[in-house]
Amino acid sequence: MESESLQSIIEDLAKRGLAEDLGARDLTTDALVPGDARGRAEVRVKGPGVIAGQAWVAEVLSQLGAEYDVLVPDGAAVSPGDVAGRAKGRLRALLHGERTALNLLCRLSGIATLTRRFVEAAKGTKARILDTRKTTPLYRALEKYAVRAGGGENHRMGLSDQVLVKENHIAAARASGEANSFAAAMRLLAQRVEPGVKVGIEVTNLSELHLALEAGPAYVLCDNFDVGTLRMAVKIRDGWPGEAKPGIEASGGVTLANVAEVAATGVDRISIGALTHSAPALDLSMKIVAG
Repeated sequence: MESESLQSIIEDLAKRGLAEDLGARDLTTDALVPGDARGRAEVRVKGPGVIAGQAWVAEVLSQLGAEYDVLVPDGAAVSPGDVAGRAKGRLRALLHGERTALNLLCRLSGIATLTRRFVEAAKGTKARILDTRKTTPLYRALEKYAVRAGGGENHRMGLSDQVLVKENHIAAARASGEANSFAAAMRLLAQRVEPGVKVGIEVTNLSELHLALEAGPAYVLCDNFDVGTLRMAVKIRDGWPGEAKPGIEASGGVTLANVAEVAATGVDRISIGALTHSAPALDLSMKIVAG
């Protein structure tokens, strides 16, 4: 995790995470472990997957005065029995930080693991796998980092990054009286969006696709299209006049069971909310070891 902004987020969230778990003191550890006792611990892999979040573990332990050596870098595949990293320092520090470190490491590694499975399933096509804004509040940057570690790409980080007109925007424009149809909303969009701002438009059928293409977006998001309709959408886009062809993005209802078929339609991108909102945590543990 090389980004300074990402590191600052890690530092802040690690501090708050430790305060949440540790509170005033660790009653169990303080009762059983001498304050000056030192030792080592290993982060052990219990299930197959992809590691992401090693900088988080290092920061959590660093804030407690312990050290962490990364043995498996983010983005690397792991198998049961692998040791992802080793920590050393006061035993109290290792026990104080264990759960805070593991909770997010397991979560981010789970996201990276699921993303890698989707990327592998779409291999051999031009489709790129993207995440969405369906992330845990305040942890978006970390969860989107995990998607990249798994081989995926990031969609917009937030609402200020680009225009993405969705069904609810059209409904709200109608309700407010600004635009009484999808076509009117497209005309309004062309008038009001500043030059240089990237524009995406969500469509729910091929009629809306034609109207969206006329607005000249960077990409069109085809929401819940079946594979046959996606093929038609790609064909329509390919035949659209002009050199700059908008990208076609598939979204909605994409699973590991059907992503290969969706990718084979010729779409450029596939956005999948499940990468961040439904990824099972990778099974990892931290064990105190002798010596």
